[in-house]
Amino acid sequence: MYDIKGYYDAETVSEATALLADNPNLKLIAGGTDVLIKMHGGQLEDAELLSLRKIKSLESISVAEDGTIVIGAMATFSMIFHNPMLKDLIPILTEAAISMGGPQIRNIATIGGNVCNGATSADSASSLFALNARLKLQNKNGERVVPIREFYLGPGKVALNPGEILTEILIAPEDYKGFGGQYIKFAMREAMDIATLGVAVVCKVQSGNFDEVRIGLGVAGPTPLRCLEAEEYAKGKKITSETLAEIGKLAVKSAKARTSWRASKEYREHLVEELTQRALKIAVVNAGGAEVV
Repeated sequence: MYDIKGYYDAETVSEATALLADNPNLKLIAGGTDVLIKMHGGQLEDAELLSLRKIKSLESISVAEDGTIVIGAMATFSMIFHNPMLKDLIPILTEAAISMGGPQIRNIATIGGNVCNGATSADSASSLFALNARLKLQNKNGERVVPIREFYLGPGKVALNPGEILTEILIAPEDYKGFGGQYIKFAMREAMDIATLGVAVVCKVQSGNFDEVRIGLGVAGPTPLRCLEAEEYAKGKKITSETLAEIGKLAVKSAKARTSWRASKEYREHLVEELTQRALKIAVVNAGGAEVV
């Protein structure tokens, strides 16, 4: 049963933020794939819901004049996967999108809801971390933009202030142009399973060396994270199997893996080391570099 005390539909962002300002207890619902499960499980009682599904402007996917990719928070994972511009410019995000659940879930689950749920297993999170995504948050009085790395505060906790709505995900041109990438989701089942580990890598190469590397991990800690020590080590290094092996070892040092019913801490750390190298090998080729053997 769904214990719904009240339900409101907003057709514009300004209407939604005004409703939130008047009633801070409203629970935002986008696709509903997370909120409705919590309600069904009794985690949300006497819920008053504010639906964003009618705000069509939040489904937009575009490129601004300065080259910034702008993804509306209500864009579904199916929209993201099928968008030809995203497939061309940031394919690691479309790879993450197609790995998210089955087609029925992808048709209704939104990227904004996936981010705001605050789960370290969110399929979009590691790719957005690797892409240095920024989040535009809006309330009745204005808006602010925060880096996604500052948005995740803990398991299921995000820096969304009372009255705020995530409206757009922004990816600057300097964070994707000239980069090749790869996303790998490891799960116990091949389809429709929560990730045991998610690895997203982007890199830029020059004359056989790494110019820049970014590594985003999901389910390697209580929140998605970046492997900053490994990234710093990679700068300027010759692209060899030995370099990739060292990057994999350093990536483990950034991980904060724990044992759960899905996998042990040690197994997750093994996956971090191995899958980081696998993703980098593919990313190097996607960035125009030679295959690493």
